[in-house]
Amino acid sequence: MVGVPDYKKLMEDLPNKIHDLLGVMAEVKLEKKKGLHFIAIIVPSYSVPISFRGRYYYRSGSVKKELIGNSLNEFLLKKSGKTWDDVLELGAKISDIDRKSVDQFLKSAKKAGRFPGNEKLSLKELLDKLRLLDKGKLRRAAIILFGKDPGKFYQSLTVRMGRFGESESDLKFQESVEGNLIYCLEEVLDQLNRKFLIRPISFEGIQRVEKGEYPIAALREVLLNAVVHRNYTGAHTQIKIFDDRICFWNDGALPEDLTIELLKQRHSSKPRNPVIADVCFKGGYIDAWGRGIEKIIDACQEAKLPEPKFEENSGGMLVTLFNNKYGSKIQPESAPSRHQVGTKSALSQHQVEILYKSVNDSGIAELMKVTGRTDRTKFRNQVLNPLIKEGLLEMTFPDKPHSSKQKYRLTKMGAEYLKTKGKK
Repeated sequence: MVGVPDYKKLMEDLPNKIHDLLGVMAEVKLEKKKGLHFIAIIVPSYSVPISFRGRYYYRSGSVKKELIGNSLNEFLLKKSGKTWDDVLELGAKISDIDRKSVDQFLKSAKKAGRFPGNEKLSLKELLDKLRLLDKGKLRRAAIILFGKDPGKFYQSLTVRMGRFGESESDLKFQESVEGNLIYCLEEVLDQLNRKFLIRPISFEGIQRVEKGEYPIAALREVLLNAVVHRNYTGAHTQIKIFDDRICFWNDGALPEDLTIELLKQRHSSKPRNPVIADVCFKGGYIDAWGRGIEKIIDACQEAKLPEPKFEENSGGMLVTLFNNKYGSKIQPESAPSRHQVGTKSALSQHQVEILYKSVNDSGIAELMKVTGRTDRTKFRNQVLNPLIKEGLLEMTFPDKPHSSKQKYRLTKMGAEYLKTKGKK
């Protein structure tokens, strides 16, 4: 042990130097052991990046990382009390706004009843009331929502759609939609329905009935999330259509305090682009309660489709909806047959994973972790009970009908199913 000889001066200098260089408050304590003095510097954890000589750093586990690129831009805007869509676009004029898109918005807003009595306002008055105008200057959100040619101001506003075969390397054909948000919402859904998605036809008597592969409510909600909450300084939005699934990807990761598991639950709304989100709420396009993911899941369940998949991917959000062609298995060869091993319907990917998990007795809480579900009742009704009904799973410790102590085990039929059709 050496000790610090000039501890008195360091006790005075260190707090100021730490604050001046890093902008943080540190507790400097003088300690003494075996007649020698030493100094303990205690710094509380910070939830925001720390600046050092013009660069920003943050902690990820035990690793120090530098904040760069789009993440740095978002952080600096947030530090100044701004968001990207709230910044004034000094090069834009009122003449850059498309009146047809504004009228389409007003039509939707009137139907939703969230922005009534504004039809007779001038364009300038309307934009001002929507908080898209500040002292005669347009905010970025105005161009994104209603711009005649938003690509003139910002790159990568395109929504690209591609139809694929067995893999992403097998591109059959593609389309691109470019324009403001209001236009893209209608045009992308129209293109998907006309060119990319199969519409099975049936008859009720002599009446022709067309039913889409995916519920329109789910498609609309996923698309809204992709364009409203995306990072507009990043890559373009992508939609990939396969025989058994459709994948939506938008640039922009989740907020730091929001995980995929929390996303599936009721959560507070924390939009990346609050000005854009507010206008979309007034237009009746979105809710302001963080219910988008819940609505997507519910729409798929009502249509008797497998549960959608949500994941963070390449700095953005990837949402996958599955149709019933192969169940929810991405690889069709691993999907269960409707006429083998006694199963009457295709199993979801989560159900197959639960069967693997239940080779030995497994508690319901343990099985819920496999799916990320938090509602025990829905989990029993929608995931476990169908497996029991098919004879693939059995309850080994019933206790009470809705007990949290229930345990489940794979049956012989379930083992046979995994052996023949459930291989990973």
